[in-house]
Amino acid sequence: NWDGTLVNGLAYYLGVDHLTEDVESFQNRVGLVHRIDKNTSGLLVIAKNDYALTFLAKQFSDHTIERTYYALVWGAPEPVNGKIEGNIGRHPRDRKSYQVFPEGDDGKWAITHYETLENYYYVSLVKCNLETGRTHQIRVHSAKMGHPIVGDPVYSSGRSVGVNLPGQALHAWQLKLQHPTSGEWVEVTAPLEYIVTGK
Repeated sequence: NWDGTLVNGLAYYLGVDHLTEDVESFQNRVGLVHRIDKNTSGLLVIAKNDYALTFLAKQFSDHTIERTYYALVWGAPEPVNGKIEGNIGRHPRDRKSYQVFPEGDDGKWAITHYETLENYYYVSLVKCNLETGRTHQIRVHSAKMGHPIVGDPVYSSGRSVGVNLPGQALHAWQLKLQHPTSGEWVEVTAPLEYIVTGK
């Protein structure tokens, strides 16, 4: 895509005229260290050079970066706090979605820790910490628990009909990582107010 992408936004932010520069070389210089699902709000880590990309990618690979999400899920999880485990892999019949497989079968091992912060009768606000980082992990694990994320078009089994949200109610709230230059541990947050106010 030539416009409307995150890389276009980065080019603008960094003052690069990507239309007069080789787009591929620019994409290689500015590295997306990890991803969040489409229509999920919140934090992304971007590397501005090769060293930073390698340094940060290793932290994600080693699972030393702490990632915290907020999610609004249908119903009230029971128990209210806990851990969801299970191999996550592509659905055998729907290649755009993922599922939890029985232990030892397909997929990759995934662990999500969750804590119910508030129960609003029909829905609950849940804080999730990722021990692993699989594609759609929180969305798949929440659905497996029987409490899919509000507004999730893939895993909420039609329960999102009539929900007026720009995406699923999942927000990458906080990251704790080691800075590639200083070596210091850095904690960054994207407050939930950003979703509501756009500021």
